[in-house]
Amino acid sequence: MAAVDFPARIRDLRTTYGSIRDVTDVEALRATIRELSEQASAPDLWDDVDAAQQVTSRLSHAQGELDRIDRLGQQLDDLEVLVEMAEAAEGAERTETLAEAERELEQLRTAMARLEVRTLLSGEYDPREAIVTIRAEAGGVDAADFAEMLLRMYLRWSERHGYPTDVYDTSFAEEAGIKSATFKVSAPYAYGTLSVEQGTHRLVRISPFDNQGRRQTSFAGVEVLPVVAETDAVEIPENDLRVDVFRSSGPGGQSVNTTDSAVRLTHLPTGVVVSCQNEKSQLQNKAAALRVLQARLLERARAERQAELDALKGADAGSWGNQMRSYVLHPYQMVKDLRTEHEVGNTSGVFDGDIDGFLESGIRWRRQGEKTSA
Repeated sequence: MAAVDFPARIRDLRTTYGSIRDVTDVEALRATIRELSEQASAPDLWDDVDAAQQVTSRLSHAQGELDRIDRLGQQLDDLEVLVEMAEAAEGAERTETLAEAERELEQLRTAMARLEVRTLLSGEYDPREAIVTIRAEAGGVDAADFAEMLLRMYLRWSERHGYPTDVYDTSFAEEAGIKSATFKVSAPYAYGTLSVEQGTHRLVRISPFDNQGRRQTSFAGVEVLPVVAETDAVEIPENDLRVDVFRSSGPGGQSVNTTDSAVRLTHLPTGVVVSCQNEKSQLQNKAAALRVLQARLLERARAERQAELDALKGADAGSWGNQMRSYVLHPYQMVKDLRTEHEVGNTSGVFDGDIDGFLESGIRWRRQGEKTSA
């Protein structure tokens, strides 16, 4: 086995690390943490619970981001020391220390690559939190079951990273699974990260709902929207809204609430319909539904602007956004991204939320496409 050129590899990592620090603007990040810490220590902070939660959440994520960057720098310094120790050692000790340094180098390279992906998220809405909607498409009950599998996958991914989620609405299918579900991921850059998941996902397996045990192909659609900020000024006149209230329902259509607390909003000029039933009160459901509606109208306006630009450039807008990933459980086990060619054989791990590899390759692929079309 060829010896590892540690000096060259470490120089490459230091170059990458410097770029990460520059793009992240570490000093600005420290200033943000100081400002948020002062706000978090105010005695009247919790007089406004929503505002307090936003401050503490932003502080937690900013501190976590800084800690990750500082930790990588320390690991890089430690690796250099470990290599120096190995070079000074002899015999078996030298061999063991070099092997340990090689393992540390590989772990650091992987961690650096993941953090570097964040620097590629430079879109207008990439730093926003995300609203994700999953819908069962072709495939009947298998598609509804697949949609529920995807919902669990994204919620587990969020849980793995410590990102809070809030499920706004779940429409259960009659036999199994869900017709659709909408949830929010509350983390900086959640939109930029998850936006590469948008499109049609395909599942191939032996159907557990087929008495003859036949192979079934089913589809589910994923929509990812940025959370609307106050600066976006998406104003919706009351005259443009139709508000319907109804009773929340659970699996199989059973009623889970004895009051009409669920809310459905219809935006009359566009026909966009949004519902929310998972909050405790009608007022909370209406507020949550309004946030989703604003996000969809914002995305609609963005898509119209992009279509105009693409028409001017002669681009094939949105060509990558349809069928984008295949999950095969039979006759072999594999999950493959059809755009990036990234694939893994551990399908159970993917459905349990281990999708960072797909997200990272998707972000890099999208950025490369942006450079090519620029």
